[in-house]
Amino acid sequence: MEYQNFGASNKQASRLGFGGWQLGNKTFWGDMDFDSGVSLVQAAIKQGITFFDTAPGYAEGMSEMIIGAAIKNNRDQLIINSKIGHLADGSTDFSVESLKSQIEASLVRLNTSYLDSVLLHNPDFAILSGKTKHFEELRKIQDLGLIKAYGVSIDTENELRAVLTNTDCQVVEILFNIFFQAPSKLFDLARKKQITLIVKVPLDSGWLSGKYDETAVFSGIRDRWSPEIIKRRAALVKELKAITKSDDLVKYALAFILSFPAVTTVIPGTKNQQQLISNLEAASFNLSETIKQKFIKLYDELIKDQPLPW
Repeated sequence: MEYQNFGASNKQASRLGFGGWQLGNKTFWGDMDFDSGVSLVQAAIKQGITFFDTAPGYAEGMSEMIIGAAIKNNRDQLIINSKIGHLADGSTDFSVESLKSQIEASLVRLNTSYLDSVLLHNPDFAILSGKTKHFEELRKIQDLGLIKAYGVSIDTENELRAVLTNTDCQVVEILFNIFFQAPSKLFDLARKKQITLIVKVPLDSGWLSGKYDETAVFSGIRDRWSPEIIKRRAALVKELKAITKSDDLVKYALAFILSFPAVTTVIPGTKNQQQLISNLEAASFNLSETIKQKFIKLYDELIKDQPLPW
């Protein structure tokens, strides 16, 4: 396992992190009960994973509770990142006045006295542009010791540029993968500003695992893709399989992200022990510069001017 410094702290973030959206989430991930979730998180810790990402809205707070139960004997060595803006009851509240109470509610569920980082969860562009008092309030909460760092979870290059230009965010979680490469042009600036960069959606909601093709049928959150988009994604997956000469793309997808030094950690979802081992094996894979450049060329030629909808 490789590690990077986590911001200004003395903690080391595993470059393969743990995305906690699936924990306790029976709506999208099938039958994962509380105890199974705890066992999965503890197995990840034993394998050297130190970074865990969660949010109140994941399984109505259950994700945070599972992580809280799993980390009680290892808290000081681990990095826990949660979010604010979307509450456990499904409501949304980005008011400045609510930030502290939202953080305190997460602390109770996580059974901890502090968060290593807290992120505004896809906030409005006005917030990202520094036109509000959100970050001023987060600095005050940081001074209280309830959080060690703060930032945002965002999706696009334009949002990232706004954050880097207009805020003092210390942590940024960004959507980035082989199919969504636009943010990479700002990675050097993020690194220069000593931003902790977390990459979310590394497998493009499963497409970059290589398991889907044009015949795939989706339900739940994945039914957002039209038949035309499914066909286009499937064609792109075939291109990647031709480049890699492999049907299993997970290790290539994760290694591509980790080939960027500015990336502190990547957080694939992990729903069972088998998937955990698969992610660990993938994270140790060294991507050749030749294949990396072919991935970049594929994006430039087939996606850049006609971006895929997420």
